[in-house]
Amino acid sequence: MIDGISIILPALNEEGNIKAAIHDILTYFDSGDEKYEVIVINDGSTDRTGEIAEKVAGENRAVRVVNHPVNKGYGSALKKGFGISKYKYVFFTDSDRQFDVKGLDILLPLIRTDAVEIIIGYRLKRQDPFIRRFLSWGYNSLVGYLFDLNVKDIDCAFKIFRKDIFSKIDIESKNFFVNTEILAKARYFGYNVLEVGVPHFPRTAGKTTVTLRHIPLTLIELYRINKEIKKLKINESTAG
Repeated sequence: MIDGISIILPALNEEGNIKAAIHDILTYFDSGDEKYEVIVINDGSTDRTGEIAEKVAGENRAVRVVNHPVNKGYGSALKKGFGISKYKYVFFTDSDRQFDVKGLDILLPLIRTDAVEIIIGYRLKRQDPFIRRFLSWGYNSLVGYLFDLNVKDIDCAFKIFRKDIFSKIDIESKNFFVNTEILAKARYFGYNVLEVGVPHFPRTAGKTTVTLRHIPLTLIELYRINKEIKKLKINESTAG
């Protein structure tokens, strides 16, 4: 597998952020010798996100854009990006610019030691409304209990992986529960996970899509993931 890093940027209605988000990454990597690519997954945006991203890609060969004609969901966007990436490491962050790509100064040297397969960020001084922070706390507590995951911030959108783990971890979640699915399956397969604090910044454009109405979906999806993990264990015991 080619050494280097693929950066996945899922984007939904981020016309106010996408150009700057891509340029943040280009500026960071163009100052070094790292082989890299930027893959923007425009997930059915109804604004000018795709148009703006395509224009940037036309000006820089390191950028490519995948346009979903309809919204397929956060998990589907990440799965697509991981699947078409060409480098040994895959990293994703959101297009809302609430994270500083310079955090890779810490993550990249650590992932290259091969001591861990996954490094996940957790938000330092999280800059989100109280209700979202409260829901996140409850979700992290529930997921930690269900899947024995000792992580502070499971949905933090600042994660890097060795791409080869996805030969075993099959992503089925189509929405933002993809983080839980990946880490629950990573624990099952015995991959090493390291958690690192990263700065978090207020959103300056666009808006979040996570609300209280997602609670019923949360329970359904967690049941599905739990069932999938049990199925993996049954298959393993049968094969043994």
